[in-house]
Amino acid sequence: MLITQAEPSLAEQHAARKKRYVLTMAVRAVALVLAAATYQILWLAIVFAVLGTVLPWIAVVMANDRPPKKKLDAHRYRAPQPDRILDDPARRRRAIEGGTVIEG
Repeated sequence: MLITQAEPSLAEQHAARKKRYVLTMAVRAVALVLAAATYQILWLAIVFAVLGTVLPWIAVVMANDRPPKKKLDAHRYRAPQPDRILDDPARRRRAIEGGTVIEG
C-alpha cells in the first residue's frame, strides 16, 4: 500500500506484469492438457483448445500493458458563479384585485 500518490516503480510494474504473464501461460498449459484429456467430449475439447489458442495473445497484451496514467485535473477557467440569482421582474407583478376603476 502506498502512502503517497506516487506510482509504483518501473521494476515493480515489470515484476507484476511478468507474474501475470506466467500465470496466464500456466492456465494455457492446463487448458491444452484438458483439451487432450477430453478429446472424447468434442465440444469440451474444442472449448479448451480455443482457450489454449487465444490465451497467448491475451498474455502478451496484458504483459505489455502499463497501468493507466492518473488523470490530472487541468486548471481550466471557470466563470465565477454569482453570489445570488437576480429576481425576475416579470414574476413580481401583482394581479389587480377587485376594485373600482376611475376614468378620467
